[in-house]
Amino acid sequence: MIEINNLTRFAVDKTFFSGVAKKVLKGENKERENISVAFVSSDEIQVLNKKYRKKNKPTDVLSFEKVSDFKDEAAEIIICPEVVREKTKESALPLKKELAKVLIHGILHALGYDHERSKKDEELMEDKEALYFSKISK
Repeated sequence: MIEINNLTRFAVDKTFFSGVAKKVLKGENKERENISVAFVSSDEIQVLNKKYRKKNKPTDVLSFEKVSDFKDEAAEIIICPEVVREKTKESALPLKKELAKVLIHGILHALGYDHERSKKDEELMEDKEALYFSKISK
């Protein structure tokens, strides 16, 4: 199950982002995983970033892996469209595409990938991000 919650004033195409999540989960053979995606304000993500990562600033995405194998537990991806919009100035991607990129990154983290562990892990995660991003049509 993929749940999308928009807690911002940004327009969020839930069908599109659900489709992105499904592609990543299918590609990782994790179709049965539950994922909860929340789009939040920069103030909200800053509070969470400070609490969980000890970084007192807004960030584009936070990911939380499941902590148990309970049937209904979901991994959580929290995205801040305000911060992501700033990234579009560098990437020149439309906001929707940049949000999709961040969602892919967040899902991979929630599935256990970590680009900060080693150079090899970073390359693996980057390759997977590029693969899934290339499959997005919109």
